[in-house]
Amino acid sequence: MNSTVQIEPHVVDVHSGNIEELIQGRRDGARASVILDGTDNADIRYLINDAAVKQGVPWVYGGAVGVAGRVMAIVPGVTPCLRCLFPDPPGAGELETCDTAGVLASAAAVVASLQVVAAMKILLGHDVAEELVTLDLWQARVQSVSTSGGRRDHCPTCGRRDFSILDRSASGATSLCGRDAIQILPAVRTSLNSERVAARLATAGSLESTPHLLRCTLSESGLRLTVFPDGRAIISGTTDFSVARSVYARYVGT
Repeated sequence: MNSTVQIEPHVVDVHSGNIEELIQGRRDGARASVILDGTDNADIRYLINDAAVKQGVPWVYGGAVGVAGRVMAIVPGVTPCLRCLFPDPPGAGELETCDTAGVLASAAAVVASLQVVAAMKILLGHDVAEELVTLDLWQARVQSVSTSGGRRDHCPTCGRRDFSILDRSASGATSLCGRDAIQILPAVRTSLNSERVAARLATAGSLESTPHLLRCTLSESGLRLTVFPDGRAIISGTTDFSVARSVYARYVGT
């Protein structure tokens, strides 16, 4: 709607090896003014929290699963960060996921709307409320819990500035939430040789090629392989990590 807005897309997986570069990577050399969380798992949110606090960039946490959602604006040095309130990421199986509980579209829409308002306040220089907003769309309930005074001097991230989550190596393979698919990351940062990979895939099945990806439905297995310019790949049609890694090694490389 605003013709002066310029969109700079990055078709990449966000992980510890590239998140700071993405925050600092604008064409005009200026870092991001605010980060909006549109992710689908707790691990990436703790990673965003580490990177945002380290770089001093405000971010707006938002999540939805089932009929419920949460929103919280985090301004480094002013408000509590995510780890002030929730020191450790939840354990495996501790929280519901979109695989098991689904996501009500209305819940995601309300969460996104609240995030946008918080981001506008930050960009316009207004104070943001120190609060965690929780909602249950099915029961039409919205609650606001004050986080004022929640900053902790011994918080690992904003207190001790120990960015242990940011310092972790990126995971090589992950199961994608709500999808029968596995994502594979290359062992080292690389630039895909698209022509060579396309030549391999052309003999393996039906190939689709765009400037942003290569996609092939493999005739032999029926699996669908999508490969991106940074070497990342999504293997759809399986939840078996060994199968996904095998397909990746065969058509993309180790």
